[in-house]
Amino acid sequence: MEKVKCSAVVLAAGQGKRMNSKVQKQFLELEGHPVVYYSLKCFQDSPLIGEIVLVTGEENIAYCRENIVNRYAFSKVTRIVAGGKERYDSVYEGLLSCDAPEYVCIHDGARPFVTEEILERGLEGARKTGACVIGMPSKDTIKIADEQGCVEATPRRSQVWSVQTPQIFMYKEIKQAFDRAKEGDMSDITDDAMIMERYGSRKVCLARGSYQNIKITTPEDLVVAAGFLQRK
Repeated sequence: MEKVKCSAVVLAAGQGKRMNSKVQKQFLELEGHPVVYYSLKCFQDSPLIGEIVLVTGEENIAYCRENIVNRYAFSKVTRIVAGGKERYDSVYEGLLSCDAPEYVCIHDGARPFVTEEILERGLEGARKTGACVIGMPSKDTIKIADEQGCVEATPRRSQVWSVQTPQIFMYKEIKQAFDRAKEGDMSDITDDAMIMERYGSRKVCLARGSYQNIKITTPEDLVVAAGFLQRK
């Protein structure tokens, strides 16, 4: 793949309330390393990524610098910045801190199983349309519920994907879309692609990730993730 200038924004500012732990999920130990270590290691080793912006809580900046970035020699981490109240606020702070790349890869630090192959597919998709979301076709039948909790519709399973990260965009395009979105109501925004879909000018394509590319959200996810690593 022809080399392009691509930055990675890694989000490590989540509270992880469903984990029922005093330690935030991205800093929990997983097979000897904090969860966020694994995605940072992938981006550090990838020739596709030129810089990494790590977004965390303001109170965790010093911890991340000393115990993660310096400890593991993640030299591509050029900035550690404080996130905002909501996820999209944290993404925006990360975008503002990027060094004017051509593309930006936005990734949840609680997804430890991103791979070079996933990055390649995502960047290839982003170069075609300007915006690409990693995901996998749904294994389950999905039901759309109405306000009373009854089934309103059943979309065709062949058209339903479970969306993951990274999500990769032309930097100028996603930055402009965020600028427009910040002026309106963002309360229903749940991922970065929605901002491009609603406020941007690029069609968002889908690229296959992996069924192992899970997000660590509950204690059960840690058990599953440990199993993946042990098999490796």
